[in-house]
Amino acid sequence: MWTYEGYEVVIGLEVHTQLLTHTKIFCGCSTAFGAAPNTQTCPVCTGQPGALPVFNKGVAEMAIRLGLATDSQIRRESVFARKNYFYPDLPKGYQISQYELPICEHGHLDIDLEGGESKRIGITRAHLEEDAGKSLHELTLDGTAIDLNRACVPLIEIVSEPELRSPEEAVAYLKKLHAIVRYIGICDGNMQEGSFRVDANVSVMRIGATVFGTRCELKNMNSFRNVQRAIEFEVARQVELIEDGGKVIQETRLYDAAKNETRSMRGKEEAHDYRYFPDPDLIPLRLSQAMIEFEKARLPELPDAKRDRFIGDYGLSRYDAGVLTSEQALADYYEAVVAGKRDAKLCANWVTGDLLGNLNKAGLDIAQSPVSSANLGLMIDRIADATISGKIAKEVFEAMMAGEHGGNPDAIIEAKGLKQVTDTGPIDAAIDEAMAENPGQLADYRSGKDKLFGFFVGQVMKKMRGKGNPALVNERLKVKLDG
Repeated sequence: MWTYEGYEVVIGLEVHTQLLTHTKIFCGCSTAFGAAPNTQTCPVCTGQPGALPVFNKGVAEMAIRLGLATDSQIRRESVFARKNYFYPDLPKGYQISQYELPICEHGHLDIDLEGGESKRIGITRAHLEEDAGKSLHELTLDGTAIDLNRACVPLIEIVSEPELRSPEEAVAYLKKLHAIVRYIGICDGNMQEGSFRVDANVSVMRIGATVFGTRCELKNMNSFRNVQRAIEFEVARQVELIEDGGKVIQETRLYDAAKNETRSMRGKEEAHDYRYFPDPDLIPLRLSQAMIEFEKARLPELPDAKRDRFIGDYGLSRYDAGVLTSEQALADYYEAVVAGKRDAKLCANWVTGDLLGNLNKAGLDIAQSPVSSANLGLMIDRIADATISGKIAKEVFEAMMAGEHGGNPDAIIEAKGLKQVTDTGPIDAAIDEAMAENPGQLADYRSGKDKLFGFFVGQVMKKMRGKGNPALVNERLKVKLDG
């Protein structure tokens, strides 16, 4: 349990996941991101009088997949409701959503905690709804522009139980959910483009209390890091307010990443404020068992199952397996590298260390890697067959990242003359030089200071520019130093 100066933190998350359908939930307009404003609209999504919604079957199929992946109860009959409120970017004056009868409920996710423990977080519900448009404040100096391309884009809102007890747990939950929706192919997970949007309900209560404190809803968080920072700030704000004798007001607050603070946006609405009622233009959504079974058969291997398989098949630690299976594309890349009975741990080290480190620095994802899985595997083969040492491999890998010689490690090794020296002649010559140049250290070693062996290894490898076979250098050095 994460605490803050005698207080317990209570967090519940609402995640709006944009579904990867080609058309909108109730009309045939495109959902493609980045089109010119108001070019992907029609009478239905702009709320014109007399226009009637027609449900997109693909949305239901994706919702079923989410329900199965989160072990949720999938409702065979769910109902669309009108959620009434006014915003300039909500042309109908209401949003079509689900309220009393959502398509999925009572699911869960298991998150990993520090120390190797796990924690199960309940999912209260996951319901379908349409997105609103977007207000653009930066396009005009004296007003706000409205882009309705996003209106009627399909969303599934996933609501957790208030069982998260730290900012770190909240981020772990989000990362797990993010991985799942991408694995099952229902969302691209792009937080910058708004296809995976997070609202956090945060409250604090004194340790030992049985009643939750007043919660505030945080919005405008477009990265996992910002979610954590926003929650940390809000917890500190609420604790300070209570300690000063004030009261937390239930409200919606915006997070300002530049200032790392939250600020009041509006009072928090309750369900009765929206005046929900069943949408008269849409019949109940009924799912057949055959439809559910069909989607179940299409489910891929999910992150937890893949992680456990990586542990069992490749002998990886839980941490390494968790990193490698955090994204489907990364898991596929690793399995391509390790194919052919290569050393699984060595492959994992190169993928999670050098490769991901360089990709993060360059702002690239695994799909954009300049180093192909085939070439990385080939480079690891050259370490295994002693063509290059692990140290020289770092130089080879840098050249591969830079795209030299088409990223082919064999061509790079040949062009740069990086093959290990396995001939004892040059190795013995380098040892003789090192011994001759360091008579004091040689005398000390032979008088019993065994730790100087490492000094001579370094001197020999330096003379050989790192190309001496380490095992052979150690073997020949031992013979000559002790001779």
